Order: sequence, then C-alpha cells, then structure tokens
Amino acid sequence: MPVMGPQRDVLAFGDSLTAGYGMSPQEAYPAQLEEQLKAKGHDVKIINAGVSGDTTTGGLNRLDWALKHNPDLVLLGLGANDALRHLPPDLALKNLSGIIAKLQEQGKDIILLGMYAPRNFGPGYTKKFDGIYTALADQYDVPLYPFLLEGVFGNPALNLTDGLHPNDKGAEIIARNLLPFVEEFLE
Repeated sequence: MPVMGPQRDVLAFGDSLTAGYGMSPQEAYPAQLEEQLKAKGHDVKIINAGVSGDTTTGGLNRLDWALKHNPDLVLLGLGANDALRHLPPDLALKNLSGIIAKLQEQGKDIILLGMYAPRNFGPGYTKKFDGIYTALADQYDVPLYPFLLEGVFGNPALNLTDGLHPNDKGAEIIARNLLPFVEEFLE
C-alpha cells in the first residue's frame, strides 16, 4: 500500500485515557492508532502527550510545552478528570476553549474527543457537562468525536479492574473508532 504524502505528526493531548494508565506505552490508544494508520499506508507519527490525572486546567497550563512537538493535528481529549472530580462544567468549558483558541491561533488542526460526566452527579450537572463538547465544536468549527470511550465504557472485558480505564483491548477499540476521523484529516 503506498504511503500517502509526507509524514504527519499528531499530538494526542489528554489524560490517563491517552497516557495509557495501567498498560505499556505500546498498548495505549495513541500507539495502537499509529500502528493502524501505518498499516493503511499513512506516514504518521503520534506523540503521546497524555498525563494521568490531568484536568483541563493542567492541560491549559502545559499546552505550550506540548506544542514544542509542532504537530499537524491535535487529538484533544481532556475533561474526564474534571467530571470525576465534580469540577464546574463552566471551568472545563473555559479551559478547553482556551486550548482550542491557542491551537487555532497556531494553525493546528484539532479533533475534539468528547467525554460524558458520571451519571451519579444528577441530571443538571450531567446535561451541562455533556453539552460542553458540542458547544465547543460548534463555536470553533472543529470535528467532534462525541465520546472517547464509545464501545469500551462499562465493559469489564475492555477495562482495568477500576472500571474507569481501558485495558489494551479497550485501547485497541478506541484506536479503531478514531481511525476514520484521523484518516480523513490525513487524506
């Protein structure tokens, strides 16, 4: 299969779901996504800039450091820890807005990776938190992958025993789900 164009650098910017908590770096979804893209003929390098425990505030604070990699595309997957810590959705919205604005100022393409709030914080919090990703995608005209853990969340066979973090099989599904989104950008 021919390689499609020059090497493209992709920054996977997120939290433990990106970092690959509880697994080797090669098992985390960014490495598996890179492998899947290369198997389809794409010359791509995915830089894993996931930090376990990171919130949107932490992400905003370390964005300049991560951008030293000068990526062509950023997979922005932050917010899960904000929700788990029951932080105000307005704070996550403000921080993610700051990250997206800075990325766009620097001419970076972005795919926003959505997250849902835990359902035990009540319908008001859930509705407000879940809506921030759609609002941001609309405001900044960026593609949205609605739920990073689609097809993985709640399945014990695809998660670590904590029930929150995907295992290597779950990470493989995340990578497979993201593959067409990233491939569309590369083509």
